[in-house]
Amino acid sequence: MSLTAGIIGLPNVGKSTLFNAITKKNILAANYPFATIDPNVGIVTVPDNRLAILESMYVPEEVIPTSFEFRDIAGLVKGASLGEGLGNKFLAHIREVDAICEVVRCFEDSEIIHVENSVDPKRDIDIINLELILADLEVVESRISRIEKKAQTTKDKAALFELSVLTKIRDALLEDIPARKLEYTKDELAIIKSFHLLTMKPLVYLANIKESDIGKPNPYVDIVRDIAKKEGTEVIEMCAKIESELSELNDDDKALFLSELGIPESGLDRLIRATYDLLGLATFFTCGVKEVRAWTFKKGMKAPACAGIIHTDFERGFIRAEVIGYDDLIACGGEKEVREKGKMRLEGKEYVMQDGDICHFRFNV
Repeated sequence: MSLTAGIIGLPNVGKSTLFNAITKKNILAANYPFATIDPNVGIVTVPDNRLAILESMYVPEEVIPTSFEFRDIAGLVKGASLGEGLGNKFLAHIREVDAICEVVRCFEDSEIIHVENSVDPKRDIDIINLELILADLEVVESRISRIEKKAQTTKDKAALFELSVLTKIRDALLEDIPARKLEYTKDELAIIKSFHLLTMKPLVYLANIKESDIGKPNPYVDIVRDIAKKEGTEVIEMCAKIESELSELNDDDKALFLSELGIPESGLDRLIRATYDLLGLATFFTCGVKEVRAWTFKKGMKAPACAGIIHTDFERGFIRAEVIGYDDLIACGGEKEVREKGKMRLEGKEYVMQDGDICHFRFNV
């Protein structure tokens, strides 16, 4: 399942440094706007301690974690929706992602220029969010102008329904309310999906601090938290520079470094988990002596659709799924004991997959 999260923000807030750490790639991280023009793409693994335990139980030849895609998108500036700073190109890249990680600069550094000449998280967030709103407003108003007359003259039900949905969104955008803040029916969501609206995408804020501020009160981060609380989203606080250094260490040295900093886990691990959750994703496992593998699925998916993630034939010829809950496996001590105690379940086509399910799919094509 290919799902992506885009890293956005003003120029010089730490996006490319963060992306370097996420993917361990050495992309350009220059001290001037638009160092990144085309979106850099990297695949990241989702931290999951369950894999190590499953590996110890099954002793497979290979362990494959689940993953998803991060894209580093060049810095937006004021006027991007009007084409400033190659803005239209960048906004198009954002339309292609499923969720947004908005990096906000929360540190002072005279050696790193700020495109607005001062550090002000609220202003920076307002600039980014307004550009996304203006870009969506252009899309929505353009569509309304094309269908409004037809809807009103022909009274076509489909056209009238689409017009009502788009009008609701337009009115919200004009009040600086992102489209994701509105409530929708299933039919309304079906209409909206094709427009790839930027403000419909789930969003998490990443407050980038400097190393000397780790573990200390930070008024800039507090501002971001207040904004996020009002929007009902999350804030991940981290130092992109430290995360970049951590990404170069092995697991033991990384744990020691984190301990010295007084941090329980890296900000990247928290960001990856938060983004995974933001996208409404969960994990099921397939386990055996050949491999233990984690698979990503959308929460609410049924067993046949999850089987199809492995191979389309599995979904097409789905018969049933043999399912063991991860907690049952741990409690019983192994798959053999699970079966002996009758904890292995046979699930059919209507079974909604749960996070941590260990599955063996039966199919016939």
